[in-house]
Amino acid sequence: MTAAPPVSFLTGATGFVGAALARLLESKGHHLRLLCRKGNDRRNLEGLKNIEIIEGDLCDPATYATALTGCDNLFHVAADYRIWVPDEAAMNRVNIDGTESLMIAAHEAGIGKIVYTSSVATLGIPKDGSQGTEDTPVALSDMIGIYKRSKFLAEELVHRLIRETGLHAIIVNPSTPIGPRDIKPTPTGRIIVEAAAGRMPVYVDTGLNIAHVDDVAMGHWLALEKGKIGERYILGGEDMDFGTLLKEISDITGTPPPYFKIPRAPLFPLAYIAEAMARLTKIEPFITADGLRMSKKKMFFSSDKAKNELGYAPRPAKQALQDAIIWFKDQGYF
Repeated sequence: MTAAPPVSFLTGATGFVGAALARLLESKGHHLRLLCRKGNDRRNLEGLKNIEIIEGDLCDPATYATALTGCDNLFHVAADYRIWVPDEAAMNRVNIDGTESLMIAAHEAGIGKIVYTSSVATLGIPKDGSQGTEDTPVALSDMIGIYKRSKFLAEELVHRLIRETGLHAIIVNPSTPIGPRDIKPTPTGRIIVEAAAGRMPVYVDTGLNIAHVDDVAMGHWLALEKGKIGERYILGGEDMDFGTLLKEISDITGTPPPYFKIPRAPLFPLAYIAEAMARLTKIEPFITADGLRMSKKKMFFSSDKAKNELGYAPRPAKQALQDAIIWFKDQGYF
């Protein structure tokens, strides 16, 4: 008698990381129940077969609680990921309140294991420029911008539920994923598109940790298989200065690299103007004051814990950039 396939409940499958994870889980033989908002863009679900669509809202457990029954695992990937929003309360409702509602409903449904997707945005950054780890000290006061604050508070909430209710959750902290199916695109994806199109003549000095989105998805799977309840794992890739990142994009595409590295101070007036325009147009600005403040710190992180305990093995950043650029070009983004 053939055993029934494991059933995994997944949020965020229409998004970037969630779409990569959905494909990986399907390849592992999982049957997927995908929580999707009514009317959202579902292009990233094309080609998936072993799925059920659960139309619902993270903040309304009545729309998905029944679907959690009978699931073996939960991957909570969905989040409102924007550097700037016109309504901060709306982001908090999704990232904090929605996470709480889902975790409680999953616990009540008896889900065997939960993988919660946090972010390196919640982690500390050493002042000496070295790599941050899962244990680098950090506080809410270190969080710049609504997105970081919301994800920090959401992760604290999950930790509390693990302690107080015995929630069977493991936390993963992806760095900066790039690659195919970044349909929105993400803030980093927007930078790649602009640079690949030759529309970024200047840049500021900062740094990111670049990870292929498919490696981040694999990290989620490894966390499910090997992760310890209550632990968190950085799912990163390769540290890269922003200038080096843009030079790599230039080498791949043949477009001219940026000409000048400029200080942040002169850009703040432009950021304030861009944000004012965004409030009128409802279109996310390309440059924001919080983004400039965040760029003062290089977001360099170590994935050694995930490598040693989970067997996580990220590929070089250049390969991630190549795959992202090919996809963006094929889809007509530039």
